Amino acid sequence: MQVQELQTNPIHLLQEEAIDLLCKLIETPSFSTEEHKTAEIIEDFFFKKGIPVQRYLNNLWVKNKKFDATKPTLLLNSHHDTVRPNKGYTIDPFEALQKDGKLFGLGSNDAGGALVSLMTTFLYFYTKENLNYNIIFAVSAEEEISGTNGIEALLPDLDKIEFGIVGEPTLMNMAVAEKGLLVLDCRNYGKAGHAARNEGDNALYHSLKDIEWFRNYKFGKVSNLLGPVKMSVTSIETENKAHNVVPAQCKFVVDIRVNELYSFEEILNEIDQHVTCEIKPRSLRMRSSSISLNHPVIKSGLELGRSTYGSPTTSDKALMPFPTLKIGPGDSARSHTADEFIYTEEIKEGIELYIKLLKKIV
Repeated sequence: MQVQELQTNPIHLLQEEAIDLLCKLIETPSFSTEEHKTAEIIEDFFFKKGIPVQRYLNNLWVKNKKFDATKPTLLLNSHHDTVRPNKGYTIDPFEALQKDGKLFGLGSNDAGGALVSLMTTFLYFYTKENLNYNIIFAVSAEEEISGTNGIEALLPDLDKIEFGIVGEPTLMNMAVAEKGLLVLDCRNYGKAGHAARNEGDNALYHSLKDIEWFRNYKFGKVSNLLGPVKMSVTSIETENKAHNVVPAQCKFVVDIRVNELYSFEEILNEIDQHVTCEIKPRSLRMRSSSISLNHPVIKSGLELGRSTYGSPTTSDKALMPFPTLKIGPGDSARSHTADEFIYTEEIKEGIELYIKLLKKIV
């Protein structure tokens, strides 16, 4: 289907084409950092339509035909990498199996359905004239591992973005806020000694006091969208393997999900006032985010009967320094599960809703 055919092509044919493309992507392994083959499929998809496509690493992007540098730009984005299939699969994760209205396969729900739906939405608007916004469609890599060679590496090559839509499975409801992820490596120090005698200073006991604080402490600001800040200690270890040595060091890891009412710096400052352990954040990249309920894209969604909510999961939305809405076909509860699937009807409805959502704006 060439560019000139897009305007006249019935929407149901575009929908079927989207499902066919998703089948190809499912049948092509694309683990994070290993997305080169699906990148080639997507690149070839646009090439056959006569649409210029640009690529950096395993990220790709295309611009609408009437792109005008004097206009603001809307970014449509989803990712083409997947996690590895878990051991619970009862079917081939790389077979695009259609049965009972479902399309099975690794990455079908997270986030293949959203990816091909946004791609089809881009095609719908590609040749339109007199748009209020430019439209860029970007397919990013390494989303599942929050890698630095994904959307974060791509954004400097894009034009200034006014706002964005991030395609993830949300049942086509609007995730207007998203919790940030802050991971801390914590370490307590003591003094080694023989466990049989009253020697040493047990670093593990110091850690237990701090761990108890992390377990029980409540941050004061509770978000209406995202609830409270949640802290979970997820692992602990000491340096020595011998049973009869009092450990001189003890390390533990804290997973913190931060609502939009706190900056990471505020969280770290408050923690530092209450614990004795040494704290090292692994990264300050995956910050919480939100978009105003008065934003035109949110108002458009509300008019279409879409509900708003705060998402407990992180996505590439966290790496975008401009307002973004996370929305897409599929159900987040199916992500990373065995025998992952998406309903083909969800994809078709997703395309229609994306188009209606943007028609009111662009």
